[in-house]
Amino acid sequence: MDMNKPKILVATTNPGKMAELTALLGELADAIHWKTLADFADLPVVTEDGSTFARNAQKKALGYAKATGLLTIADDSGLMIDALGGQPGVRSARFADEVDKDADRKQIDRENYEKVLLLMKDVPAEKRTARFVCHLCLADEKQVLLQAEGKVEGVITDKPAGDNGFGYDPIFRIPAEGKTAAQLDPDRKNKISHRADAAAKFKPILRDYLLGL
Repeated sequence: MDMNKPKILVATTNPGKMAELTALLGELADAIHWKTLADFADLPVVTEDGSTFARNAQKKALGYAKATGLLTIADDSGLMIDALGGQPGVRSARFADEVDKDADRKQIDRENYEKVLLLMKDVPAEKRTARFVCHLCLADEKQVLLQAEGKVEGVITDKPAGDNGFGYDPIFRIPAEGKTAAQLDPDRKNKISHRADAAAKFKPILRDYLLGL
């Protein structure tokens, strides 16, 4: 390991999410020594109880930076539907409250998007606009240092379509692509997603920050 590389913790235990972030950051990722929450035993869990994606990302980044002493990147993301007043929003991952707590992720995803479809059943096509949002944040032990937010616009379909992706992807159609997010090739989705948009904005400011260390 290059001892001169700055250490940055990514506030996740999910290796897939870690791989996605480093892929989106491209060559900049090679200049960083990465850590994840899986590298630390018995860390207190930071509760995501903010009212916005930004607040949750900030809270996670600050909380885990204080707990580990490392620069920390955190994100929060989800779906916002105009006709539902911005719901499911920060509750995207747990929108269907009636889901069995022992259900697997696929079942939870299905229950979540089925609840959306039920709530949207009488909403006309022109009012089914929605967007995926991702907020990225870097913090040290004292303060939030960098932030960026990405979005991808779409509409809610009246039935699911596609087997790729996860979450609300089967009911989120991207007009410019003519497909739902779940019908897109994963490589294409990763180029146009809300996370890709956020990472594209985050990358140059992270590079500038690291150059100043």
